[in-house]
This record gives sequence, structure tokens and C-alpha cells, in this order.
Amino acid sequence: MLTAVVPPTPVTDSRLDCFHCGLPVPPNAHFAVVIDGQRQPMCCHGCEAVAEAIVAAGLTDFYHHRTTHSQRAEDLIPEQLRELALYDRADLQKSFVRIEGEHLREAALMLEGIVCAACVWLSERHVNALPGVLEFRVNYSTHRAQVRWDEQQIKLSAILTAIAAIGYVAHPFDPNRQEAVQKRERTIALRRLAVAGIGSMQVMMLAVGLYAGDYQGMESWIQDFLRWICLILTVPVIGYAAQPFFIAAWRDLRNRQLGMDVPVTLAISAAFIASVWYTTQGGGEVYYDSVTMFVFFLLTGRFLEMTARHRAGQISEALVRMLPAMTTRLDDAGGETIVPIAELVPGDRVLLRPGATIPADGRVLEGVSSVDESLLTGESLPLSKQLGETLIGGSVNVESPLVMRIEKVGGDTALSAIVRLLDRAQSEKPRLALLADRIASQFVTALLVVAAAVFAAWWTLSDFDTAFRITLAVLVVSCPCALSLATPTAIVAATGALTRLGVLTTRGHALETLARTTHVIFDKTGTLTYGRPQVVAVEPVADLDPQQSLALAVALERGSEHPVGRALAEVAGPVILTATALKNTPGSGVEGWINGRCYRIGRPGFAAGLGGATTAEQRTDGDAAGIWVALGDETGLLAWFRLTDALRPGAATAVAALQARGLKVALLSGDRQETVAHIAREVGITEASGGMTPQDKLDRLREWQQQGAIVAMVGDGVNDAPVLAAAQVSLAMGSGAQLAHATADMILLTERLEHLVSGVDKARQTLLIMRENFAWAIGYNLLAVPLAAGGWLTPWMSALGMSFSSLLVVVNALRLRQS
Repeated sequence: MLTAVVPPTPVTDSRLDCFHCGLPVPPNAHFAVVIDGQRQPMCCHGCEAVAEAIVAAGLTDFYHHRTTHSQRAEDLIPEQLRELALYDRADLQKSFVRIEGEHLREAALMLEGIVCAACVWLSERHVNALPGVLEFRVNYSTHRAQVRWDEQQIKLSAILTAIAAIGYVAHPFDPNRQEAVQKRERTIALRRLAVAGIGSMQVMMLAVGLYAGDYQGMESWIQDFLRWICLILTVPVIGYAAQPFFIAAWRDLRNRQLGMDVPVTLAISAAFIASVWYTTQGGGEVYYDSVTMFVFFLLTGRFLEMTARHRAGQISEALVRMLPAMTTRLDDAGGETIVPIAELVPGDRVLLRPGATIPADGRVLEGVSSVDESLLTGESLPLSKQLGETLIGGSVNVESPLVMRIEKVGGDTALSAIVRLLDRAQSEKPRLALLADRIASQFVTALLVVAAAVFAAWWTLSDFDTAFRITLAVLVVSCPCALSLATPTAIVAATGALTRLGVLTTRGHALETLARTTHVIFDKTGTLTYGRPQVVAVEPVADLDPQQSLALAVALERGSEHPVGRALAEVAGPVILTATALKNTPGSGVEGWINGRCYRIGRPGFAAGLGGATTAEQRTDGDAAGIWVALGDETGLLAWFRLTDALRPGAATAVAALQARGLKVALLSGDRQETVAHIAREVGITEASGGMTPQDKLDRLREWQQQGAIVAMVGDGVNDAPVLAAAQVSLAMGSGAQLAHATADMILLTERLEHLVSGVDKARQTLLIMRENFAWAIGYNLLAVPLAAGGWLTPWMSALGMSFSSLLVVVNALRLRQS
């Protein structure tokens, strides 16, 4: 914290005025704040609190620039703090704050001023230390932050003020504003790069003459003239192009941290000051060419890194921008009104014309159409939607008009949940990233110590100029940027590629752990199978064809929520017959009248009983996973319907592919043993157990873990939640229960299990690339530092090597963007 509250000390001089508002300080008041190093009296708690906030936000210029004290409250608070206080209003928070329970809040923020991984570390450490902040994570690639806080202990404006106090600007995330910020960031970076590039080229041309003069001789006035021209050309590079390095270094030092820009700034400043000294005093060696080239190479590397970072975060940005700005709301009379989606509330009716983007989550009220959910689920073909079926915000209505009822808006929608989970996965750090951060945090200190030792050694062995030149090369060559970039860029690129496939990564460790997995456990119902019965055969017994049999069955099951009724309705299509006097007999079936005749559908005995039969034929043929449903009337049985919990497409292929990659695959289910054994044979799993309780599954999982196995669990239901939580890495089906989603490390948004295989392949590739980047970053420094310390590298060579090192790890990580 930058504030400093003076211990209570009575202020007895009644002639003192409050430094903040100008009113007299009451006798025996004990309010005071240190502002710019001076203890200033305050008249009350209110002025003291506001003054502390002004100091903490680094806005003390407010006191320097005011011309007189004002008695109006709005004039006593800087405009920046008043703007931040607006974000505490409940009506503004509706659009970007998610409420968890009574007091917990979660919001997405955007941070400006982040230049490297050290900025992320500093901001996370500072904000997480605030009382009431439960979690604060920054996604380096997108500069987005997720913050969770207790509204009773701290306000959002206080969090934003604390972030401003360490030199960054934070505000609620808005995709349009972020696009503008990124555009401004690119424009400024290009401008600085242009200044550094032009300056370095001009200085290098003059430096060639100076180097030639050193070997062939040059009159002193010509040498002095060239040096002064070089100085003039270098000043814009130092004063403008290199400004970000100085700002970041000052921020680090002000917060008592040694960030990556500290040695960079030290090298630039030392080289420039020494060059100016020798230019004005004569003699010695000047380093204008090294300074300008170092700045140019650094800016080039950071610009390319920024471009790669923006590209790596494109999938997340695409998800955020999927929702439309406006939509057509229908009133009770059917009138149409164009409204912003922020005004939608659950219960609203919305008209979706062909090509329109669905603005929020809800259900179809009217119409039949196809909906494109490809960006959300990875499914390439549009999905048919009809009355009562769910619609996901962000998907696109393809064919016909639909009327939908809004059920979830804002932060409660599926799209918002996906973006939150993706941001969490990209900002959480795997084991290698944590190791890299620990090394990088100590690297700068070690580097400064090594540089001091090198300077002392060479000054003892040679002269000051030689020692200075070699020390400068050591400072320049060994920037730990590559070390800190080794893993974050890889994680962001890989999670973005998997999201395009419909595999959502929700935890930072998931990819690294999945890459080292040895066992994969599948649940059956809802995972290998759809988890709902489907009609696979229709066998008429009387003078009916299959379509007529289905029409009678659907008429009887119309409006039924029973899984059998829904399965029959799915395969039959629109209802063309109407049944009356429907009577449901729980556990047996449904009876009703169609065109003057009574029909029954359900268990064979129930259906046959309408004709007076006391017993009925039982069908035992078919697979162990199937069931038979009968249709009958007064004459007896009319048709048989065979239903089974069908396998998901590609289940057998996915299992075979996992086994081909050396993984041991098992099936653990609570279903009957014969059913589980049949499914296991269908997909090629040799180890399968049925009739298992959640505790049985958990015991089997722990048994394998005790034997050294790294287990991935794939499930979908509430009963899978304990096993999903206990597995080293867990995957939930996108259609599964919310509790399974909350427990899982990854979510399969698509129905295609072969994408799980793609996830394993991408995880293994990610781990390999992170190790490659990590090895390169360490190996480069182990090689470059001794070379620079031995005098083999000049400062400009060191600048080129350091920039190339950082760029290499970013480009290597971007290979993961290929799906």
C-alpha cells in the first residue's frame, strides 16, 4: 500500500485547517494522513478516508493543481475516484457482475498497462492480499482478470483503486472497449518501434564511421561531431521509444520488486549516461548504437509477442463477441421492439429471424428451425430445434423464424460460463509455469549480483571501459522474458484450439495432467451412451405398417415426460393422430382412445390385457441393453418397439484410439452387470464393472492411484461428482449435470467422443512444447551469460540474442493453435 496513516496524535491547534476540505480541525482531533512525505491534518474520518484513497491511487497531483478549497462534496474527490465509485452501483453491476450467494461477487475486468509476465505476478500478488478479495487471476494473453470478492468486506471500487495504486488501469470488461484498447496498443507500439528503428539505423550509419576512425584514425573534431549527432538521434529513442521500460521499472521499484524491466532499464540508462559523459568530456567509448539497437530489438520482440498474444486469445474474444448488441422483443400483443440485450429479463419473448444470433439462453415457444452451435460445441452441422427445446445464447438461427422465451441472461448464460471457465483455465498456472515463475522471480536478483561481480572482476583485470562494456552485455543478454513466456502462451494457444473442437478446458493444470495420464475411466450412462432410450426397431404384429404403429404410439404418449414417450416422439415426427381420455398407469403404461378405439402402450402384459389376456408374450431377444415396449388394443398386441440406450457415435473408435496411445481404459457403472458387459464388448473395453455405487467407483480409483496410476475420469452425472473430484484430471460431458461440470477440469461440449482423443493429443503436444520452451530459456541463459561475461559478446549482439530468445518461445507455442 502506498498510504501511510499516522498514529493517532491529538491536534490541539484550533487554527489548523483540514488539508483536504479546508474546514477548521476540531480541538483534540486525531486525524492525519502522510501526503508526499508530509503529515497533513484532517478534520474527520471522512476526509481521512478520502485522502488515503487519493494517495493509494497515486492521485496526489489533485492537491497540487487545485486553486482553492471547495465546500461541494463532488469537488473534494478526484474525478478518477468518482468514476470508480460508480462501479459499486447495483444497476451498473448487473451487466458484468455475477452474484454468488448473498455476499459473494465475481466480475471480469480488463487491465491496461500489462507489459510482461512480471506485471501479472505483481498485480495478482497485490490484489489477492486485499481483505475481502477471495481470488484474483490475470490472463496474460488477453489482459483479462477474474476477481471474486466478499461485498461485505470490500467494494469493487476499492479493488480498482488498489490496482491503480500499483500503476495499472482496471475497468469492467467490455469487448468493444478491449478491441479499441488493443488497437491503440498496436498503434502506440508501432509508433515507438518506428522511432527506435529510424533512430537505430541513423546511429548505426554514423557508428560505422566512428568504428572506422578507431582503426584508421580520425580528427578529434570529426569524432566529436559524429558523437554529438549520435546523441541527438538517440534522445528521441530514450525519451519516447524506451519510455515503457522506464515506467515499468519504476513501478517495480516503487513496489519493492525486481521485475524484468529493471535490468533492461539499468542497461539502457548506464550505457546512455556513459555515452553522454564521454561525448561531453571526450575520450572513452560511446554506446549510442548499442542503446538504440537494444531498444529497437526489445520493442520488435515485444510487438511480435503482443501480436502473437492477441492471436492466441482470439477464440476467447470470438466467444465474447458472439452475442448481438440488439434483439427483437415481443410484447403481449405481439408488437416488436428493438432493445439492447442488456434489457432482457427471464420471461421475455424474443423473435429470431433466419440469420439472427440468439441473445440469451431459453426455449423455443413457436416454430421449427435449425441452429448453428458450431463455435460453442464444435458440432459442424446445424441442430434441429422445435417446441420446448433449449436454445443457447450466441448460436445462430439458420432456417426459419423462431419465437423463444428467455430463461437466463447476463452472467448466468452458458456462453458466459464457458468464457469464465476458459479464462480461469488460461490464467491458472500448471506445475511447469509455477516453477518458471519461481525461477524468474529470483533470476533478476541473481543477474544483478552476477553483473556486479563481472564488473568488479574485469575492472581488476583490465580497465573501466572494458569492464563497463562487458557488464552491459551481461545485463542485456540475460533477460528472463523467455522463461516467463515459456508456458502461458502455450496454455492459451492450446486451450483456444481445443475450445474450437468443443473441448473446454476449465483448469490450468488439466492439459499437463492429461498429457501424463495412464488410465482413463468411463462411466456408461450419458458418457459412452446417450443416457436416454432410443427406438432402434419397430415390429408390427397385426395389419399395420411401422409408420402407422409409431403414429398410434406417439398419439398415446403425447405430452408425456417419460423417456420412452420422448424416444417415440423423436423418431415419429409430428403428431398426426389425437388421443382422448388418456389414462396413465404408473409402472405399466398409458391407455387412450383414438378414432373410437381403445389402445394401450407399455409393458407387454398391460398392452395385451386390454383384449382380456392374463399373460402376454415376453420378448427376450435382442441385446442386454435393450427393452421392449408393446402396443395393443381389444384384439391383442399390434406392434413391438425395441428401445436401447444407444452408443454415442465414435465411442468404439475413441476407445480404440486411446488404447493405441498406451492408455488403459476401464468402464465403471452403476448399471446392471450384463448391460455394462454388453456395452464394454461393443466398444472394446476389457475391464468393465457394473452395479457399482459411487463409493465403489471411488475405491477402485484410489486403488489404481495408490499403484502409481494417473487417472482421467470421464462422467456426466451427479453420482460421478465424487469420482470426478478425486481423479487427477476429470472430464464431464457437456449435457451432464451442473455438479459434474463444477467438479470437472475439462468439459466435452460436443457429443463426439473422438474429440477426447484430440484432447489427449493436444495435451501431450502442449507438455512437449512447454518443456521445449523451458529447456530453451534455461539453456540460452546458461550459454549466453558466460559468453557475455567472458567478453565474447558485444552489447548489440546481446540485444539481438535476448530478443530472439523471447520471440522463439512465443512462435513455438503458437504451433498449438492448429486444431
